[in-house]
Amino acid sequence: MKKLKELYEKFCFMLLRSFGVCRNEKGQTLVEYALLLVLIAIVVYLMVKGTGKQVNCVYSQINSALGNVN
Repeated sequence: MKKLKELYEKFCFMLLRSFGVCRNEKGQTLVEYALLLVLIAIVVYLMVKGTGKQVNCVYSQINSALGNVN
């Protein structure tokens, strides 16, 4: 049973180390901000791509309506 406990503790330590809990975290915030910025850019791009034609159609209707007023 003692061997199993030691093996479990080693496994937990290696797992924590692999997720960065036991490592030096210098520069980690910069990487996190960069990843967050990339994620936001991808979301904005997909939103514009998905709604671009609809927005263009609305602007065209507004432009046509304003052109008929003059």
